[in-house]
Amino acid sequence: MSNTLMIVLGFALIFVATTLGAAMVYLFKKEISPKLNTVLLGFAGGIMIAAAIWSLLIPSIAQSTSWDWWSFVPAAGGIVIGAAFMVLINKIVPHFHKGTGEEEGLHSGLSKPTKMFLAMTIHNVPEGLAVGFAFGGAALVGSQEAFLAALGLAIGIAIQNFPEGAAVSLPMASQLGSKNKAFLFGAFSGIVEPIAAIVGYFLATLIAGAMPWLLSFAAGAMLFVVVEDLIPDAHLAEHPHLGTYSILFGFVLMMVLDVALG
Repeated sequence: MSNTLMIVLGFALIFVATTLGAAMVYLFKKEISPKLNTVLLGFAGGIMIAAAIWSLLIPSIAQSTSWDWWSFVPAAGGIVIGAAFMVLINKIVPHFHKGTGEEEGLHSGLSKPTKMFLAMTIHNVPEGLAVGFAFGGAALVGSQEAFLAALGLAIGIAIQNFPEGAAVSLPMASQLGSKNKAFLFGAFSGIVEPIAAIVGYFLATLIAGAMPWLLSFAAGAMLFVVVEDLIPDAHLAEHPHLGTYSILFGFVLMMVLDVALG
């Protein structure tokens, strides 16, 4: 497989997986059960935590050796900046968290389904950037091993996008009264990912010296999403064992993908 094909495949996978997850609305007559919701969101959270560590933070630190004793600075600084970026987005974009019933962002007259759609769209921005930064870094290195590692990250993100797509479309069906509209909402929530991936790719190739910061930025944004949204929405306190097992399984799966392909 050529390096260019791996880039195209990686960018396509993250959108296709969200679309397939959204299509689950046609298989369920009702919303998913609280237990299944815990399993799916916990699994997605575990993958994102592992991706942030293995695919983003560790490479960020490894690429900061010129900082000598201060090699942790780009990783630590990027995490803070990435989290701050997500705080800003949350303050600006009006959205609704179904799991907690909380509304955030600027006041608007948008409907609840639209705000739910925007909430998941916000989630997808750091994931798309992470994939773009990974492939941009691989392009700078030029080796097939680097591209395989980036593809591994894209596969991991795609796997967790499946339950996220379902998490958008299934609640939407009851809100909108139409499975077709719910599917479209779920699918379109994933469009931002390949767009963000393309932006991330060109940023990484244009400002190569900032790669450690870019990688940790994406990690910080992803960790923010896990702690701020996925874990509360999963209601882990109600099903602690299921949630714990799901997070661990997702973490291990992403770790295996990263090590096997990277």
